Amino acid sequence: MNAFRIAHPHGSPEGENSTYVFQDRGVVVDPGPPGEDAWGTLRSGLEANGLDLGDVEDVVLTHWHADHAGNAPRLAAAADADLHMHERDAPLIRDYGAERHRRVERDAEMLDRWGAPESVVSEVRESDTPSPIPDTVPVIGHADGDRVAGLELLHTPGHTCGHLAVRDERTLYVGDAVLPMYTPNVGGSDTRTAAENPLDQYLRMLDRLSGLDVDREARPGHGSTVSLDDRIEVIRRHHRERVDAAVEALPATGTATPWSVARTLFGEMSGIHAKMGAGEAAAHLAHAEHSGRVTRVADRPITYRRS
Repeated sequence: MNAFRIAHPHGSPEGENSTYVFQDRGVVVDPGPPGEDAWGTLRSGLEANGLDLGDVEDVVLTHWHADHAGNAPRLAAAADADLHMHERDAPLIRDYGAERHRRVERDAEMLDRWGAPESVVSEVRESDTPSPIPDTVPVIGHADGDRVAGLELLHTPGHTCGHLAVRDERTLYVGDAVLPMYTPNVGGSDTRTAAENPLDQYLRMLDRLSGLDVDREARPGHGSTVSLDDRIEVIRRHHRERVDAAVEALPATGTATPWSVARTLFGEMSGIHAKMGAGEAAAHLAHAEHSGRVTRVADRPITYRRS
């Protein structure tokens, strides 16, 4: 039995968030963003399908971002349910108070290394507001292939280090790994990936999804359905074009940082858009470096020249 969907029309640029509920298994995937509106949407959706909070036994998060995870600690506590994440993302919710501080400082550190000016780094640090998540939350960490109530957890990194997809027989719930309208950000959406050549990692993950023996209509973290094959091809083309654009944004002679390349590609950036834009440019330049198209000539700030 496939899950039913609860839509959260609350404040995400990617479109309404999707919560999936496996009624016969007592599992909720991605309970949605924090706040009373989203909590009311979640409760109403459960009740409309004949479920009480006590019927929820497990909560699974595809990744740590607040629009997916914000409601999770509240739901797990109210339902006395277990909360599950991939082991790479679990600390960001399990130890939210300490890890949020580390994340904000890590984001600032990476922006500095990418060449962003101090004013932008300070703005990103100061504008990052905490979510209403307890400082510590019980979370069970999982590895690729683990199961929760019979559902298979697949490690699908790139957008975050510990992103998960959930497989129910032939149906795949892909979180933000593949979205119907947006290309998931790679590089700025989880600055821990900066040391892991995030675009290569993400593209390898797409190879894995392409090879799975599942229905080709998947269930995304935003919107109701996504065509795996069509969207993966669009995403691949997007990244090929962006790598080309990042290389072309480097001067014919001389050097440039990811920040200056991002400014060429995206114009003025502030707040979270500065982190996302610089991170994406850094990811595309790292991919070009791996393929020999550019050469890194300095590490602080990270600086490239054409090969």
